[in-house]
Amino acid sequence: MGYPDNVLAGDERVVLHRHPHWKRLIGPVFVLLLATAVAAFGLGVVNHMAWEQMAKNIVMIVIAVIWLILVGWLVLWPVSNWRATHFVITDRRVMFRHGVMTRSGIDIPLARINSVEFRHGLADRMLRTGTLIIESASQDPLEFHDIPRVEQVHSLLYHEVFDTLGSEEFPS
Repeated sequence: MGYPDNVLAGDERVVLHRHPHWKRLIGPVFVLLLATAVAAFGLGVVNHMAWEQMAKNIVMIVIAVIWLILVGWLVLWPVSNWRATHFVITDRRVMFRHGVMTRSGIDIPLARINSVEFRHGLADRMLRTGTLIIESASQDPLEFHDIPRVEQVHSLLYHEVFDTLGSEEFPS
């Protein structure tokens, strides 16, 4: 049983489970390609130098270590963060969890949601993503950035809130 199933109540069901939009991965992929190209070029240049083999090996190791540090910090860490970020709507609440080493999150009961808004610019509309803004009864509005298909999520969440409020006002 994976996330989010392991944090649900017994009769609670997941309506939607999303990670942030893949656009968050464009920068790390670009860095990976650029760092790999620069490291490969550097290794090629060092390999064709008229240095002793020991000096070549040391410089190649330094290039490889710098590449590993850059890829770990600027590629693997953001990808891990993207993978560890969850936006979940259930039939009872909205859950947002993020973080790799230190996890944090928030749960908003559907019955406490006052309004649901979305915002996206031209680039976000082309990529079908945006920011979802949820205003609950006791807090300032919460913004969730880079939600894929934000208009669909907005509509779905609105209907879930309406169904929840309807069931509380008119119990069967």
